[in-house]
Amino acid sequence: MADTWMRRLARHYEKMRQLYPHDNLIILFDIDGTILDMRYMVLYTLWAYDRAHGTRYFQKMRPADITVHENRVAQLLARLNLPPAVQADVSAWYEAQRWSPEAILQAHQPFGGVLAVIRWFQMQPRTAVGLNTGRPSTLRASTMRSLNALGAAYRVSFSDELLHMNPGRWEENVAGAKAAGVRYFQELGYRVFAFVDNEPVNLTAVAQVDPDQEILLLHADTIFESKRNRLPPRSIGGNRYTLADLIPQHALPQHIQLVWHGVNDQANLKQFLTSPIRWAECDVQPDPSGSELILRHDTFAERPLFPGEEWLSLEMLLAEIKQHGRHVKLDLKTGGAMTDVLLELLARYDFTDERLWFNGNVDRLQETHIRRLAAARPGAIIQCPVDFLAPLVCSAPEKAREVLDMLREWGVNRFSISWQTENIRRFFDQMDQWGFAVNIYNVPDLESFLQAILLMPQSVTADFNFPEWHYYGRGAGRNGRHHQY
Repeated sequence: MADTWMRRLARHYEKMRQLYPHDNLIILFDIDGTILDMRYMVLYTLWAYDRAHGTRYFQKMRPADITVHENRVAQLLARLNLPPAVQADVSAWYEAQRWSPEAILQAHQPFGGVLAVIRWFQMQPRTAVGLNTGRPSTLRASTMRSLNALGAAYRVSFSDELLHMNPGRWEENVAGAKAAGVRYFQELGYRVFAFVDNEPVNLTAVAQVDPDQEILLLHADTIFESKRNRLPPRSIGGNRYTLADLIPQHALPQHIQLVWHGVNDQANLKQFLTSPIRWAECDVQPDPSGSELILRHDTFAERPLFPGEEWLSLEMLLAEIKQHGRHVKLDLKTGGAMTDVLLELLARYDFTDERLWFNGNVDRLQETHIRRLAAARPGAIIQCPVDFLAPLVCSAPEKAREVLDMLREWGVNRFSISWQTENIRRFFDQMDQWGFAVNIYNVPDLESFLQAILLMPQSVTADFNFPEWHYYGRGAGRNGRHHQY
């Protein structure tokens, strides 16, 4: 497995935490070109020129077309073969507008994954994230507003105290300001363990004030102005902020319940039982004769029985789960008609409430059977997916709240949201503010799983098809398909 800058960062952080268990650690990030993808600012400002002047010079331009540093836009204009007078006019407009409050608030976009990385470090004990920027201090207020607006969806917040800015004018002794920023945070009582910047000359300046070489120098290999040969030899570069490289499995928050989805066959059951995951989710429905509860994702109406098909019975699964001291989540695929048989079977295997979790769509379970489960197993988790409420949560939250309160009155005590739901972060944040317990499901890969974890829901359900962690979950068998290796 290749060594990446995020893996190096993870190892260095763990080492520093072990060396200095009682110190307040801090990682420092530059802003422009490191947190923020400045191509969007360039593009926004050029589009604004077209709107203001009634021209169409830049209407077809996209972020990938921006290949120069934000300070070198004149080079971009020259490549477009615009008339010299137009180039001069656009350059003057760009310089006047690019750091306007409107541009800062609307045009800045983060690099993919960077806010999740910041969120991870902000979650760690005695660990902080500082900003060490070459922006002049005159932009302090607008910088804080824009970064906190961008960070809100990721539960990231930046404090004024942990922002060090250039006391000089634009582009004045930026490298010196970065070195001064390190000393500033040290004087606040922090031990700086890493510094991320896209400009090689800034990393060199910080290396010169780090004689003990405790600061890991990380080069954000994006678009930069200073020469690459100015990079300190001990720096390491990258341009992907990958959580899967940063977060080890043992560091996951212990209070979040993890659920292995689709334990519907012997192969997936074996994978689950050899993992440390506590909860197994299985799909429960009657066999075609109605005489036995079996495990199968698709109903027989959705996917008819095929010749020679075999299945695992729920009773066999419960016996294995009981023997291994695990917990079971039962996704009831055909509604509540099986409730009495199901409850009798659970009682026979002596499953206590704290080891039980029921899930089903509202239209399948309906009020009667939800209340029946809640009355019979008051200490169990009873869950319904509520993705259908996403448009209401974003447009008419009071109406969504009425539905959720009604479901809670029936006995639902956890609500499930698909990771694929539009505006998932806003949806989750509103549910959390209302105090509802939330499960996130349908996370397609390890990176999405870790991003879901960082929202801090009560639980996350996944196929655990994570080869990076040596987990090879087969999935539930939707449409008769499984993950293959």
